[in-house]
Amino acid sequence: MSQFLQALKVQRWDDHRYYHHSRINQSLHLLSAISFLVAYAFLFIQPPVAALIAWLVSMVSRQSGHFFFEPKGYDEVNQATHEYKEEIKVGYNLQRKVVLMAVWAGLPVVLWLQPDFFGLLEAHTQPSGYVLNVGWLWLWLGVGGLAFRVLQLAVSQSLYTGIVWATKIITDPFHDILLYWKSPLYLLQGELIAKPEYLLEERAEHEAELARQQG
Repeated sequence: MSQFLQALKVQRWDDHRYYHHSRINQSLHLLSAISFLVAYAFLFIQPPVAALIAWLVSMVSRQSGHFFFEPKGYDEVNQATHEYKEEIKVGYNLQRKVVLMAVWAGLPVVLWLQPDFFGLLEAHTQPSGYVLNVGWLWLWLGVGGLAFRVLQLAVSQSLYTGIVWATKIITDPFHDILLYWKSPLYLLQGELIAKPEYLLEERAEHEAELARQQG
């Protein structure tokens, strides 16, 4: 278990240090995390409503931060190019996210043309029914997207890596709130990008913690 938690911590740290320099991106992740927790609660009440919240609020805010606000130039702090970071990313890099979001946007169109979604759903007769059916499709897309990437990682790296990544994704909302709750305050102070010295300090603390655990 300790080895699993260690691998989880490494994946979380790599994700944070490579892809979350923008304070706007961090703040949007805070909004995303809070709305994801609301969606988690609705999973036990109305699963399609949970999916609507997760995709329309959580995912849109989260991915907007990555696509529009996160720097794409050379990462001086980590000494890495954007292309390198995209290549080594464990989860969905920007290219994979484009495909995922295209499917997400296309599903309501397909449902409008095929109200029973090729016999898999009860055809809607009212607008509310259509909205809930969209929610069901997006719920399946979320589960399918998670499972698909786990299988990809199992083939390209290992099933263990895939399971660690899936655990990270599911628990990210809790972790992101702890990590980014101060980000809106930094934004109010006019800090759009985390200061290099702040990022270097974070890296030193992380490396010191890893050394203590391994020692």
